[in-house]
Amino acid sequence: MWTSGRMSNAKNLFGLGVSLYFWGLMDLTTPVLSGSARPLTEGQEDNLPDKLHQRMKRSWVWNQFFVLEEYTGTDPLYVGKLHSDMDRGDGSIKYILSGEGAGIVFTIDDTTGDIHAIQRLDREERSQYTLRAQALDRRTGRPMEPESEFIIKIQDINDNEPKFLDGPYVASVPEMSPVGTSVIQVTATDADDPTYGNSARVVYSILQGQPYFSVDSRTGLIRTALMNMDREAKEYYEVIIQAKDMGGQLGGLAGTTTVNITLSDVNDNPPRFPQKHYQMTVLESAPISSTVGRVVAKDLDEGINAEMKYSLVDGDGLDVFDINTDPNYQVGIITVRKPLSFESKKSYTLKVEGANPHLEMRFLNLGPFRDTTTVHISVEDVDEPPVFEPSIYFVEVPEDVEIGTTIQIISAKDPDVTNNSIRYSIDRSSDPGRFFYVDITSGALMTARPLDREDISWHNITVLATELNNPSQVGSVSVTVKVLDVNDNAPEFARFYETFVCENAKAGQLIQTVSAIDRDDPQEGQHFYYSLAPEAANNPNFTLRDNQDNTAWILTRRSGFRQHEQNTFYLPILISDNGRPVLSSTGTLTVHVCSCDEEGMVMSCNAEAYVLPVSLSRGALIAILACIFVLLVLVLLILSMRRQRKQPYIIDEEENIHENIVRYDDEGGGEEDTEAFDIAAMWNPREAQLVVKNRQDMLPEIESLSRYVPQACVMDNNVHNYVLAKLYEADMDLWAPPFDSLQTYMFEGNGSVAESLSSLQSVTTDSDQSYDYLTDWGPRFKKLAEMYGATDSSGALW
Repeated sequence: MWTSGRMSNAKNLFGLGVSLYFWGLMDLTTPVLSGSARPLTEGQEDNLPDKLHQRMKRSWVWNQFFVLEEYTGTDPLYVGKLHSDMDRGDGSIKYILSGEGAGIVFTIDDTTGDIHAIQRLDREERSQYTLRAQALDRRTGRPMEPESEFIIKIQDINDNEPKFLDGPYVASVPEMSPVGTSVIQVTATDADDPTYGNSARVVYSILQGQPYFSVDSRTGLIRTALMNMDREAKEYYEVIIQAKDMGGQLGGLAGTTTVNITLSDVNDNPPRFPQKHYQMTVLESAPISSTVGRVVAKDLDEGINAEMKYSLVDGDGLDVFDINTDPNYQVGIITVRKPLSFESKKSYTLKVEGANPHLEMRFLNLGPFRDTTTVHISVEDVDEPPVFEPSIYFVEVPEDVEIGTTIQIISAKDPDVTNNSIRYSIDRSSDPGRFFYVDITSGALMTARPLDREDISWHNITVLATELNNPSQVGSVSVTVKVLDVNDNAPEFARFYETFVCENAKAGQLIQTVSAIDRDDPQEGQHFYYSLAPEAANNPNFTLRDNQDNTAWILTRRSGFRQHEQNTFYLPILISDNGRPVLSSTGTLTVHVCSCDEEGMVMSCNAEAYVLPVSLSRGALIAILACIFVLLVLVLLILSMRRQRKQPYIIDEEENIHENIVRYDDEGGGEEDTEAFDIAAMWNPREAQLVVKNRQDMLPEIESLSRYVPQACVMDNNVHNYVLAKLYEADMDLWAPPFDSLQTYMFEGNGSVAESLSSLQSVTTDSDQSYDYLTDWGPRFKKLAEMYGATDSSGALW
């Protein structure tokens, strides 16, 4: 049976504490493990000595040890003693310790069973250890007792001070708050065991911040302790709070934290103007909305509580000036509302009020939260340009007004006290046509050129007024002149009218509707009257009907028109307007006589131009256009074919001009003597015969070539074969032209063997020239040598 023991000396009892023992008797067949009864397994029962199977009593049991933390001695700390009832003190029992911390934190004397702690213990790191003990036979190693489990608990001492884990703290409370207003709650934690003694019992106190704030000793809640704390007097407070364990008793450990408390603003201060009178000046020429000056009311509050609203509450300039609030700087800006005049009023007085728009009811007794000040504004005189009265002119003038007629008197004056003289003129950029003129002194506006409403119906001119003593001061006014209409334009046809009448037309048939236009614009509207001109009043062919809607119909008066008798009629029509005086003009309607089918469709007319009838169908127009298009295509095709015949081959004339073959063996041909063969014929002689130009004085050579040259001679399509074919023709035809009809110019001229054959230089010598060298040129030049009387080496003519 396991037992545990402790040293009984006073030193161990005082320094290490007292172990907890459990005494009692238990059945030997139910060994005790950690203070509880638990039956053994079959394997455990087999390993027990035979005497363990005998039922016997135990003296006491155990299950845990207690040991104080933070032992600082040099010797190992004694924890307790393990002892088995089998141990007779002869050293035959060996004690073994296992479990948490065995061999590292705790050791056991395997002979005596004494347990010691060999490391410093800290309850805050680990509060208990669970270990197992085993008693073995030292000789055989067999267990003498079942393995037993026990706990070593670390007993707490006050070795940790309270800590504020969330500090330092920041808080705010409205100024002027009543006493006891909650500010913030602080909390300190102690790592010691709260269930053992007072080591973790914390008490709060205030070390700094009195008499303004207080703290609840149990909860750590900070409250205001002084009434009427004014932010404007002191805004920031630094409060130090202490937390002490052991219930605040002497010897307890303490920790501190800082709480920064700010008094937030409330609207407890009314605005005040630093001065009760302001003096400002403004030029009389200041434009609308320009700034005159600024006023400001001071407010000790801040943010929304310092917002200001300015207004004009009294004075003689309420309708002349205005005031606006600048939200960024909380100042009142006085501006011009209406034009100023030094001559009319030289000064104004305003009463300005500044007030807080956001009020707190509990501080109304500190008010009123508004203040007023007086502003005196002086208007300064400036030299102003002349002013027109009225500021704009509108004039109506008939277009037939005579030149030099005064249509309006323009008036301006100097608004200044000096009242300088005024000179008038017209801004010529507004009257580029120079239709008007203004008298320089009186301002009389007159016409300078004839007006024509049909050309320009409105004139917008600008009249200038300049001070005589200060030409830089110029005023202007706009004068709008409307030109009124007079009946000075006769009506006329809206367009040129040309129509037709069918030969089979009946009497009374409508052939044309005419209308007119008039450039005039009478107030009662346009109305035209139509009639045949006096010379055509009794026209036997046509008549006119006035429709009384500014149009007229032209009708046939008879039937049976004939083209061969008269194919064109000219009908004069008189058009009159309703103006005063009445104006009229004569227009001519051209009527062509045409042949028509039974439906009135035109079939044919004379050769003169006429306007196709409106009834011409779309299909007929498309057919006519299609015929025209086909004709154009045919003409283009014929022109293209003719061009191809003229230029069958594309030959670079610059590269082949030296290869042209020219005939010189004919006479009397005139210009045709210079007719040259196209080099293209030498490249394709068979095709050349189709396009060669025929000459009237000789047979075409290309044609004779095709007739006499064998097929084998023209197989190769090049110049060499062509020359061979010509030689073959000359050999076969006794009547063929001389072979030298094919001239080769590369053998003539300076530098050649024959030199020049021209006789132009023959006059340079006085003696006859010798041509004996011609006999050396061979049979080809035999005939030439005979012509010049050359002899061979034997002395006979060649």
